[in-house]
Amino acid sequence: MSKSKYAAKIECFAKKPVFTAAETREAGIPSRMLSHFCKKGIIERISRGIYMGTQADLDIEFEWEDLALVAISIPKGVICLISALCYYDLTDQIMRKFWIAIPHASKSPQRSKTRIVRMRNIELGQTEIQIGDHFLKIFDRERTVVDAFRYLSQEIAIKALQAYLRPRGDHKPDLNKLVAYAKQLRVDIQPYIMTLTT
Repeated sequence: MSKSKYAAKIECFAKKPVFTAAETREAGIPSRMLSHFCKKGIIERISRGIYMGTQADLDIEFEWEDLALVAISIPKGVICLISALCYYDLTDQIMRKFWIAIPHASKSPQRSKTRIVRMRNIELGQTEIQIGDHFLKIFDRERTVVDAFRYLSQEIAIKALQAYLRPRGDHKPDLNKLVAYAKQLRVDIQPYIMTLTT
């Protein structure tokens, strides 16, 4: 194997938190060399065609590390549904998969332990969070609660709404925003709000 020929080129990837096989091909490293560099411990395979450098300084809380890596690897993706509910502490569900929304017209990327949801109106309620040194796209609390009624079970959605309506720390519920999102996304959550606030 022509290790020395590609050793210098792989070094810049060894420090990257996430990169694709396509990126290494563009840098002149053939795909066959990636398994070689994995065996050498220079890079690590996260998912099909997705790798991370073993020298990458992630500086990410362990609890969110895997979610962050998946989110970084899908540039058009937005953390949503169960993953967003867990991040905002609006559910007692366990995040067994990473839930990522992508624009409706996009091709679904393949990632292990990841649920890709193609959504319209992907800009609505989109915000950013910082995990370690990385800024990741996520739907805000209001969009996440409304989406729970659209995509998840009624039980999960109602519990998320209950948790959302409880003021905690710097979070105060914004019913106007919640209702406006529900209207735009054609979800009738008024009866649930009425029941939980009276």
